[in-house]
Amino acid sequence: MNFAKSVGFIEPKEINRDAPLLVYLPGMDGTGELLQTQADKLASYFDLRCVSIRIDSYSNWQTLAQDTVELIKTELTYRTNQKVYLCGESFGGCLALKTALAAPLLIEKLILVNPASSFNQFPILGLGVDITPWLPAWLHRYSAAGLLPFLAKLNRINDCDRIKLVESLKSLPPQVVSWRLSLLRDFKVADDQLRNLKTPTLVIAGGEDSLLPSVEEADKLISLLPHAKKTVLPQSGHACLLETSVDLYDILVTENFIQPNKILVC
Repeated sequence: MNFAKSVGFIEPKEINRDAPLLVYLPGMDGTGELLQTQADKLASYFDLRCVSIRIDSYSNWQTLAQDTVELIKTELTYRTNQKVYLCGESFGGCLALKTALAAPLLIEKLILVNPASSFNQFPILGLGVDITPWLPAWLHRYSAAGLLPFLAKLNRINDCDRIKLVESLKSLPPQVVSWRLSLLRDFKVADDQLRNLKTPTLVIAGGEDSLLPSVEEADKLISLLPHAKKTVLPQSGHACLLETSVDLYDILVTENFIQPNKILVC
């Protein structure tokens, strides 16, 4: 894995630099490894890159966004196809917004999946910032498992992916969890900034998200972003991309966000 400052790309299984680049920004786990459920089908259209956030990084939003921009720009120097699709999930949805605002001309299209941009509206969630660093290791691991019913609709995720989700949460040191929660608590994007972002955007919201009001946040975002639309997954939870019945590729085709027969070399 090659890192540029605070972020890096996980080495892909295959590389196709003639296809559009899809950059996936992960949730709180920061690993990028939980997209594997969707990866094979997405790779039929995109050259897929999953971003991983350094576990020793305590960078702020501005630094994370700038490092992500530099990472993408470096990748583009090796490519024939210069189109960049940016997909952010939960925590990664916040980073995707910051990245798109930092370099709007770099991003062809923006995909936000249950973005955690409403986190700061719920002070009780921010309590984890102060509590988490003081939890004993055993309790920290237990609390990660305890979050599972809020993060996911367990009956819609297979056993293997459920285990991966729990392990990814357990792998984060309490201090890292606290820092990333503090970023969500302090996340802000001005309405005028969103109104000026011309990037075509698709907001995907889980209708049964038990962690955040994702449908309401999707409504707010599409009311501000000038070229945005939403799709609601009525039975899905927060970690919807892990659900066996959710197919991100099909959603992008249905919403006319990609045209499978029109992969253009730029």
